[in-house]
Amino acid sequence: MRDFEWTEPDTIAGALDAAGEQTAFLAGGTTLVDLMKLQVMRPSRVVGINRLPLTGIRVDAKGLRIGALTRMSEVAEHPEVTRAYPVIGRALLLSASQQLRNMASMGGNLLQRTRCTYFRDTAEPCNKRDPGSGCAAIGGFNRGHAVLGTSSHCAATHASDVAVALVALGATVQLRDANGTRTVDLGSFYRLPGGTPHIENTLRPGELITRISVPHLAWARNSTYLKIRDRQSYEFALTSAAVALHVRGRRIEGARVAVGGVGTTPWRLPRVEAALRGRPVGQRTFERAAADAADGTRPLTYNAFKIPLLRRTLVRALMSLEP
Repeated sequence: MRDFEWTEPDTIAGALDAAGEQTAFLAGGTTLVDLMKLQVMRPSRVVGINRLPLTGIRVDAKGLRIGALTRMSEVAEHPEVTRAYPVIGRALLLSASQQLRNMASMGGNLLQRTRCTYFRDTAEPCNKRDPGSGCAAIGGFNRGHAVLGTSSHCAATHASDVAVALVALGATVQLRDANGTRTVDLGSFYRLPGGTPHIENTLRPGELITRISVPHLAWARNSTYLKIRDRQSYEFALTSAAVALHVRGRRIEGARVAVGGVGTTPWRLPRVEAALRGRPVGQRTFERAAADAADGTRPLTYNAFKIPLLRRTLVRALMSLEP
């Protein structure tokens, strides 16, 4: 017998009315179900939201809008997304497997929990899972952990690939609860662990992501996502880079850069962007700009290799774009 209450409303208002402090919303379930099986998450109520009218993809002069329940595979294969925002399509195609992309929702992907093995092992201390218990990763095997945005309480990386691409492009998320709707910049939606790593974002109890919006950026057509991992399929990033360049006459007029696999949140690099602007296209420019990517890094015992790997990942991603 399950130890939680299940409900599946067919309206947004109904879903929000059913929500509470110990409620979890379930869409694709590709993360939540696993964590419930492991007893990492134990909600008292699960609200199924797949019947809600929160799907759809629209690209127009204002930009890109994606309903939060749209499946990852739909976005990855949408011709207007792949044409106008290839970095998003590529980040999605490099995420998980085709089967999981067919199940997982865009909103759920942005909210997926870390893949830190200590977080998922209830026999180990983890401040993200059990606040105040400690962080086993900091003194343990931390090869896959973050080097940016860490604290003495947590060094877990953020798992989403597409969140890195969306942060690079300045995306926002529309959030809704029983009191109304608000819009939040995705980059500031995620919280650094600090002393409260169990609070991962600014989502309020009972609040839903309803839509993802990406502002119009004509030169986002010249963008890509590069993911470096231990194997070429079904693996999370050691490092990754979402990059877009605006080039005119072989000179860089604009740049968007964010990285994954190295930060406790999707990590935008404004200093790298500034170092690229006004410079000629070429490997020398890219290498000089990538040197700033390591600003503020704090490696642990086993993950210092991520710092030079991050620089090389950025250079390789930038070199792959059209001049």
